[in-house]
Amino acid sequence: MTAREQSTDFVLIVDDTPTNISVLAQTLRQAGLPIRVANDGLSALKQIQREPPALILLDVQMPGIDGFETCRRLKADESTRHIPIIFMTALTDKASRVEGLMMGAVDYIAKPFEQEEILARVRVHMELKQLNDQLSAKVEEKTQSLEETRSQLIEQEKLAALGQLMAGVAHEINNPMSCIANNIEPAREYVKDLSTLIRLYQQQQQSVLSPGLSKQSLSAQIEELWEECDIEFVLEDLPNLLNSMKLSIGRIKDLSRSLRNFSRSESTAKVPVDIHSSLDSTLIILGHRLKSVNARAKVNITKRYGQLPPVQGYPSSLNQVFMNILANALDALENTAQPGITIQTELVGSDQVKIEIADNGPGIPPEAKAHLFEPLFTTKPLDKGTGLGLSISHEIVVDRHNGQLSCLSTPGEGCCFVIVLPVG
Repeated sequence: MTAREQSTDFVLIVDDTPTNISVLAQTLRQAGLPIRVANDGLSALKQIQREPPALILLDVQMPGIDGFETCRRLKADESTRHIPIIFMTALTDKASRVEGLMMGAVDYIAKPFEQEEILARVRVHMELKQLNDQLSAKVEEKTQSLEETRSQLIEQEKLAALGQLMAGVAHEINNPMSCIANNIEPAREYVKDLSTLIRLYQQQQQSVLSPGLSKQSLSAQIEELWEECDIEFVLEDLPNLLNSMKLSIGRIKDLSRSLRNFSRSESTAKVPVDIHSSLDSTLIILGHRLKSVNARAKVNITKRYGQLPPVQGYPSSLNQVFMNILANALDALENTAQPGITIQTELVGSDQVKIEIADNGPGIPPEAKAHLFEPLFTTKPLDKGTGLGLSISHEIVVDRHNGQLSCLSTPGEGCCFVIVLPVG
């Protein structure tokens, strides 16, 4: 609750009859209950906005707006709808009582007043209000605790997924690093030879030669160096070496950026997310699993990207969803002869983005499909799956982004995960 929503411990009496106010005030004060008074509905509404009471005794028949309208306005306002209201009326017909209760009143007190009845009903509802406030506080505390646990669980699952990938990622980084290391020395030798050649040309072009040198002798040295170092090859190979090192550096930068995007802490508020960039970053991290290794065939990735606007969301969480689904697809393709994954995106209407991630693996049996998004359910060996990936993905898509996550699969015909996210 906000400060405005927190009720104090007084009872607000709303009545236009001085005699009624006097009887009620005396009864409640003698019982030790603090009170406030309002003479009509409008002044009551203004007073409640300034200082919300713990309970309202509300007369039905008043000038201006009556008790029913006052109640309706209080229940329509999020900041005052939680305050219990007891109607006070001389009306005895059932229809009026039902109308008040349906509007949200908790009780009725009939006129003329009976002091014992007034105290009994007020005390019961004050105690209920106090218990309800305590329960709300405990629920809020539990909710915060569950939210912290959920955040920790998501973070642990993300780190667990990253841990399983690290050996392959390290290999992916090692390849371009080795390329750079192996190319540095030849490039250095090439530059050294070209530098020597350039100095000889400079000397040859000088009008005054050093003692003991002639243009003829310099020409001989240049020709000898040209042949010995195979300058033609050097001029052809050096740009290739430099380009290879540049590509390797780019590969390392891409891996570093993708890892940073995947492992960064979650933002506290939704921000614009480039879905295609998130998918591409995930594929870069999984790059080592797409290659042909021993008996495992290369996985063919087909991208059918549509024109998508940015999606308001939590980028780290969405990256985790894509990682979980793509990693599961790669697990399913381990023994497929010609493995392939197709990623298709499209804008649905003007306010939804659809992402389909389909593989041509063995598919999912119906009995397993029914439990896919349940926590701790997995068909993988213990060392290859926690059973939390798809459950967390479902929570991220559905609960955190108000989206949809579903699975379409027929045994023997592959599997397709469909993610639908609202743009805003």
